[in-house]
Amino acid sequence: MTGLAPAVVTTSADHAEKRRRLLAVLDGTGAEALALTGSTALAWYLDGARSHVSLAADPVLAVRVSRDADEVLLTSNETARLVREELPGWLTVCERPWYAGRPDLHARPETALADALLRARSPLLPVETERFARLGADAATALTDVLAVAEPSWTERRLAGEVARAVVERGADPLVVLVGGEDRAHLPHPLPTGGPLGRRVLVVLCARRHGLVVNLSRALAFGDLDAAERDVQDRVLAVEQAALDALAPGVTLAEVLGVVGRAYATQGFGADHWRGHHQGGVAGYAGRDPRATPDCSFSVAVGQAFAWNPWVPGGKVEDTVLLGDDGLEVLSVDPRWPSVRVGGRRRPVVWER
Repeated sequence: MTGLAPAVVTTSADHAEKRRRLLAVLDGTGAEALALTGSTALAWYLDGARSHVSLAADPVLAVRVSRDADEVLLTSNETARLVREELPGWLTVCERPWYAGRPDLHARPETALADALLRARSPLLPVETERFARLGADAATALTDVLAVAEPSWTERRLAGEVARAVVERGADPLVVLVGGEDRAHLPHPLPTGGPLGRRVLVVLCARRHGLVVNLSRALAFGDLDAAERDVQDRVLAVEQAALDALAPGVTLAEVLGVVGRAYATQGFGADHWRGHHQGGVAGYAGRDPRATPDCSFSVAVGQAFAWNPWVPGGKVEDTVLLGDDGLEVLSVDPRWPSVRVGGRRRPVVWER
């Protein structure tokens, strides 16, 4: 491999910490080098660089991390843009023709060290939490702006398009935009259709910027909720409160999921309701990194972000939160959105317009 840039020089304390974590992975496995090829690991290690052209395709680059250098492998048709606009300066750039296959990296593949890399991404660094907070505020503002002007006659696709536009205008990628109108309130993942919104709508958004993915949901009603709808909303908020209250250092995600399951039962939704939809997990460089499952041993720690998403037909709540030394901070907040206090926290409710 021919280097087109000087040998890597670490000038960022943040990168130095990430590199230290990866060298610890190498030391723990006895590997001489590690190949990063997945979008999650690349976004984390490359300071949020966009490693894709198509969101539906594999990254267009790979990084080889060894004890001597950080080398990025690029094809010639991508080099100029990536070096000028995306890649940090501490990389050694190794170029090949666009028609040539990727050379043997002589490194342990990322897939063989998935669990170690997952744990290396935690906890988030201060610069990452600052970026996350700005993204959360921007995403929440985007939803408020769009839902403030939405009309019952709009189609789900029109609303999804307006949300995507607002997200892109804020420099983020709309990875997931779900829209469920009145007739589709029973669906946990309502991909938008050409049907009208009707009296109520739920919007679910996952937006990515600097590699970080923020998750939030908002519900809008054209008119007042009835007593049954308010009851569902209150009980879903109580389930979320149980999940948030359970986030203490050392607790596993499996244990938090158990708390969520019991909360569903306590609130009258049934002890097995949690099985009908995933309930959340750690937030970061993937939608959930990792997702909470009954056998997930990943432990909660200060400096991690989380997104829990209790859902029942007709009710859902979801935000991205950060566990700090002083407790939980909700990142995806727009103070204009209607909220109530639940367990000492301001939580979003259905906006009755």
